[in-house]
Amino acid sequence: MLNRLLELLWAGGTHRIADLAHELETTPALVEMMLEDLGQMGYLKRVGGECGGGCGGCSLARLCSVGSGGQVWALVER
Repeated sequence: MLNRLLELLWAGGTHRIADLAHELETTPALVEMMLEDLGQMGYLKRVGGECGGGCGGCSLARLCSVGSGGQVWALVER
């Protein structure tokens, strides 16, 4: 399932946890754990801490679809 998650992320764009969970037919909690695992494996990195929904001051606001809070991740070039 980690490989499928990476495929979805490599496809580009921004993704909400709920959408990834739906696509993978699993729970948002499991997706969050998988993202943490991918971060520890070096595939993802945290971007600027947690998102608090204050998009006006965020440098990623125009790229992000989170908007409702949560962690922002970025793929690491390998």
